[in-house]
Amino acid sequence: MYDFDVLVLGSGPGGQKAAIAAAKLDRRVALVERRHMIGGVCINTGTIPSKTLREAVLYLTGLSQREMYGQSYRLKDDITVGDLAARTQHVIGREVDVIRSQLVRNRVQLITGTGRFHDPHTIVVAQGEGGDHKVSAEKIIVAAGTRPARPGSVDFDDRTIIDSDGILRLDHVPRSMVVVGAGVIGIEYASMFAALGTKVTVVERRERMLEFCDLEVVEALKYHLRDLQVTFRFNETVASVERHPRGALALLESGKQIAADTVMYSAGRQGMADHLELENAGLTCDDRGRIPVDENFRTAAPHIYAVGDIIGFPALASTSMEQGRLAAHHACGEPAHEVQAIHPIGIYSIPEISFVGRTEDELTADRVPFEVGLARYRELARGQIIGDSYGMLKLLVSPTDRTLLGVHIFGTNATELVHIGQTVMGCGGTVDYLVDAVFNYPTLAESYKVAALDATNKMRSVARLRD
Repeated sequence: MYDFDVLVLGSGPGGQKAAIAAAKLDRRVALVERRHMIGGVCINTGTIPSKTLREAVLYLTGLSQREMYGQSYRLKDDITVGDLAARTQHVIGREVDVIRSQLVRNRVQLITGTGRFHDPHTIVVAQGEGGDHKVSAEKIIVAAGTRPARPGSVDFDDRTIIDSDGILRLDHVPRSMVVVGAGVIGIEYASMFAALGTKVTVVERRERMLEFCDLEVVEALKYHLRDLQVTFRFNETVASVERHPRGALALLESGKQIAADTVMYSAGRQGMADHLELENAGLTCDDRGRIPVDENFRTAAPHIYAVGDIIGFPALASTSMEQGRLAAHHACGEPAHEVQAIHPIGIYSIPEISFVGRTEDELTADRVPFEVGLARYRELARGQIIGDSYGMLKLLVSPTDRTLLGVHIFGTNATELVHIGQTVMGCGGTVDYLVDAVFNYPTLAESYKVAALDATNKMRSVARLRD
């Protein structure tokens, strides 16, 4: 009756994994995606470009080597957008090739165009000059993703006043920039441009940035960003932005005025559900374009699933991949494990932040006792070798059963190191495992043993007083 068993809308992390998982289960699968957006926002304008840009910035500025070779060390004096874009486009091209190869290898049919619902089982694919094409499927998985949210009061021109997508289209490195919003995306780009020498001002309406992160880690990041000449304006709101021939003027509600070459809005993301004509499938979305789903990622229509950023929190590429895989298994009637409750968060600022589990503030609010174990990179041989004297790893340990309640890391390779703690927590391990484990020397991973010893020594001191 249907053209396909499973039809997936969107080829980002969630859609790609959903399509491949369904194909592995021997279903006839098709995937709908725009011609120049294979890999979705993640590959083309979001995660991969921004992280590649970060790597290019670190390499060309020599920032991570200045501890060893002096504060004036720089690999290239005049860094252009061309220098940064070359590396970004190279990586994007390679990643798109990888995704295309995976789809072909798993016999997933790629349908080029923009999809929208015609009825609960039929998608109309707009193919530009090729007209519209209808395709039907027994099960449909929506992984259409998000776009940057644009306040209606702001006159974006993609040159002077931009959103996070516009960063990749800048034709020069601005001398000054105002970043509106101190969320993950805002802070990542603020740190990158500050490293390039741009004078950055971050405006945030809340009292602090990254409020879901460990406070000590956030304070450490603020210190380093201020060292890169970043100015923070907390408890401030941008009332309007004026565009002028030589730049822009951000007007704050408090009356302050900030001049800059470029103003970047990082005002969250808007789901693409408003482009899908959901009403034709009997579905609705909220005012942020997000589709509600149940624990199996099934929408109000039992044969339609939604995964990734379009369903809201946590809106990470990593979690979207797993959601896509699990939704495909459920849609195909194949058993699969549920998403693990413990998953890591990575923030690719300069320096990096990553954590898994709960924060000190959360544990204190819930009256959960904990002990802190701390390791500083400067006390590790590997930290000295790579010139990272500021990095740190923090373990939050339960004094009752000695399990790990949280792992918080700041510094080089934080987003890689966090998975050791994630694995110990996921397997129900205790701090004693880390105390007894032998780590390669010299490595940053050794910080786990140092922090574990610190925590157990503190717990032993408490126990001695009770004896």
